[in-house]
Amino acid sequence: MSKSCEVCGKVASVGNQVEIRGKAKYLGGVGTKVTGITKRRFTPNLQSIKASLPNGEVRTIRVCVQCIRSGRIRKAVRAKPFALPS
Repeated sequence: MSKSCEVCGKVASVGNQVEIRGKAKYLGGVGTKVTGITKRRFTPNLQSIKASLPNGEVRTIRVCVQCIRSGRIRKAVRAKPFALPS
C-alpha cells in the first residue's frame, strides 16, 4: 500500500522545519532569529474507506481527506435505509 491518494494521486512533499528563538517586535521583543532549519516531509491525510465505484463495486481504497470532503468519491452504504412496512 503506497502512501498516495488513489483518486487524485497526492503524495508526500518536502519542506523545512524552522526553529525560531526570541520574541516578536510587535509583542515588545527585539525580534525573532532563526536558529535551525531541517528538512521534513508533509504527508497527505490518507484514510482507508469503503467506497462505491462507478461500476457498482464496493472496494476499500486509500484516499485523502480533501477528496472525501469535496465529494469526489462516494462512501458505500453499510446497510439498507429503514423503510416503513407497507
